[in-house]
Amino acid sequence: MSNAAIQLLVLAGVAIFLILKLKSVLGTREGFEKPPTPMAVDKSRRAGLEVIEGGPDRDITDHVEEGSDAAKALVAMKGADQSFMVGEFLQGARSAYEMILMGFEKGELNSIRPFLAEDVFNAFSEVVAEREKKGLTVEAEFIGVSETTLVGADFDRSTGIGEMHVRFVGELRSAVRDSAGDIVEGDPKELKRQKDTWTFARTLGSSDPNWQLVATGE
Repeated sequence: MSNAAIQLLVLAGVAIFLILKLKSVLGTREGFEKPPTPMAVDKSRRAGLEVIEGGPDRDITDHVEEGSDAAKALVAMKGADQSFMVGEFLQGARSAYEMILMGFEKGELNSIRPFLAEDVFNAFSEVVAEREKKGLTVEAEFIGVSETTLVGADFDRSTGIGEMHVRFVGELRSAVRDSAGDIVEGDPKELKRQKDTWTFARTLGSSDPNWQLVATGE
């Protein structure tokens, strides 16, 4: 066998060895593979990626348009009360909506009186008294709230009173029965969507953290 042939065989053997070695290290690729785990960012470098202070307040711009009258009112409310958060308020308003609505439907106004302005409480009381006079009772089951949207906000700097206008869409089943138990309105098996726009008010910065319902509408 010539020297050239021997050299060719040696080179072929080396090539086969390298291919097998690479395959054992890299494996084979089939289909979609799991992406590599991102490397941790050094804290000294990550500082440059953080949002610069003084930018838009997401607690406000997530709910109303930046620069709108409502946004300006919310900024003023936060200036008057550092603990005020729009998101937290809306969570509380959602719970208050169910509690107040069901208290009114069932005629149990004393349990919700602290959350009602005097004129709203009086208006509710008149409706409940009229129902009782006619011997009517309301059978109601609250299902849930499908929408809670802040539609406006106002702040009076002279008094420190802030107002939040919130639109609710609630789902419930209700029926009105007469003294004999017969249904005169509604259907206890039918799911009804109820739309309301309520206004809550509070003196920002006061020791009383509770908001009161001061107006109702559709």
